Parts: sequence; structure tokens; C-alpha cells
Amino acid sequence: MASVRARAQRSLNVWPGYVDALATLLLAVVFLLTVFVVGQFFLSQELTGRDAVLNRLNRQIADLTDLLALERSSRRAQEEAASGLRNTLTATEAERDRLRALADASEAASGKSADVDAQLAAERGATQRAQNQVELLNEQIRALRRQLAALEDALAASETRDRESQARIAELGSRLNVALAQRVQELARYRSDFFGRLRQVIGSRTDVRIVGDRFVLQSEVLFAAGSAALKPEAGPELDRIAGAILDIAKEIPADIPWVLRVDGHTDARPIQSAQFPSNWALSAARAIAVVQYLRSKGLPPQRLLAGAFGEFQPLDSGTSEEAYSRNRRIEMKLTER
Repeated sequence: MASVRARAQRSLNVWPGYVDALATLLLAVVFLLTVFVVGQFFLSQELTGRDAVLNRLNRQIADLTDLLALERSSRRAQEEAASGLRNTLTATEAERDRLRALADASEAASGKSADVDAQLAAERGATQRAQNQVELLNEQIRALRRQLAALEDALAASETRDRESQARIAELGSRLNVALAQRVQELARYRSDFFGRLRQVIGSRTDVRIVGDRFVLQSEVLFAAGSAALKPEAGPELDRIAGAILDIAKEIPADIPWVLRVDGHTDARPIQSAQFPSNWALSAARAIAVVQYLRSKGLPPQRLLAGAFGEFQPLDSGTSEEAYSRNRRIEMKLTER
């Protein structure tokens, strides 16, 4: 009897250990939640800093583009001025050569007879004036050459600044591309979470599936044949999808330009009715009906996009009823604007 009582006491002493284990597990969960909240805070601070850097880079690129346009305009004006100076220099040199030829002819005439002494004196006076004019023209030519040299130096400096501006613009463009690539990677992470939650929503259903980066619903799940009005039984399916999208939307930062694209597809058999003159019209109406329903469930309208492909993007190229059924579908894709 005493041994039975001892065993009973030993079995009752196990419960404090269970209580300690549960308390330790609770403390670990609280610690992990604290770490997650702190991580989210620092992540949001980092994204805000990246936005500021991205905006500053955009402003710098715009300023450099304006500066480059101004430099190019100045260089064109300088080139036009240099061309005018070269033309003036050419005309001046031609005039100088003509005056020199005239002076040489006057000096050759000095050896003629005495009857032309008076004319020779006049020619000498003209020659002296021509020589003085030649000297003046030479001085003008030297001044023009100095101006041309200064313009060429200015053009070389402008070309150097142009190359430096181009290099800086290329560097800023590269940095901008890196920043944009980081945004795309962030959106890809949320897209992965989006598809993970949708897989939980759809479970093992065969008429609702994920193909690549798209979420595919067969039209028969949502619409009657040849109609763009949602069936009553389509509501619960779209409600679960809308709930998953709203959960993901709360986690995506507001500065990431994401949209949910809803695309309508039909099979290859043409439709011609007063309401839908083509398969394009039917696929567009169905996509718009889904978008409007999601909007009624709280999704922001600026995050919704309706597209229509008609029969031109088939999943199955066959002509059987099964192939037609696969091609009649609504596709959803989380993508950037």
C-alpha cells in the first residue's frame, strides 16, 4: 500500500515540468515576434532611404540632361562663329594677294620710259597705300587666327564637358537601373507570398490552378456559356481570392507600383451576338466583371487592371471540347504597373 502511494506521488510531480516547458515555449514565441517586428521596422526605414536616393538620382539626371542640351547649343553657336571667321579669313587673304600682285606690277612699271614718271609716282603712292592696307589686313588675319584658336579651345573644352556629362548620365542611369531592379525583386517576393496563399485557398481543385506566374480559373466556375454575368456560386470563390489579395496588399509597401491584372480568355469558336460582337468583347466583359467584384470586396481600384485576349492566347491548340474548356478561363497576375 505504501509503494502504491509513492508511485502516485511521483506521477503527480511531472506537471510542474510541463508547466515550465510551456512557459519557456511562450517566451520563445514572444521573443521571435519581437524580432520580427523590429526587422519590419528597419526594413521600412531602408526602403524609405532607397526612395529618397532614387528621387535624387532622377533629379540629377534631369539636371545633367538640361546642362548637356545647353552645352550642345553653345557648341553649335561656336562652330557657326568659327565657320564665319574662316570665311572672312579666306576673303581677307585673297584681298591681300591681289594687293601684293598690284604692288609688284607697280614696281615693275618703274623701269619704263620717263613719259610715265608721273604715272609711276602715282602708282608708287598707290603701292604704298596698298602695302599699308596689306599690313592692316595681315594684322586682321593674325587677330582672326587668334580668335579661331580661342574658339577651337572653347570647342575642345565643350566636347570634354559633353563627354563627362555623358559618362555621369550613364553612371546615374546604371544606379537607377539597380534601384529599379531592387524594386522588382521586392515585388517578386510579395508575388511568391501571393501564390503561396492562393495555393492554400484553392487546395486540390482541378478547375482552379496556378500556371507559371498566373492564377487560372476556368470560365465555367464563374460564368455561364456566352455570358459575362457572374454566377451566384462564383461569389465564395472570388471572396476567398479577394481575402488572400487583401492580406498580401497590407504587407506590400505603398510605394511599390503593383497591380493585379485580370485577363479574360475565350476558346477559338467565334461568338456574334448583339451584346458581344466578338470573342474580344466577351473576354473583356468577363475580366471587367471580375475586377468590379474584387473592387466591391475592398480592393483599391488603382491596383486593378482588366485585360482581354479573346481567343488569341490558347493554352491548348486542340479542337476537342476539353481543349476548348481549358482555353475558356480567367487569369490573375500580380505584376508592376
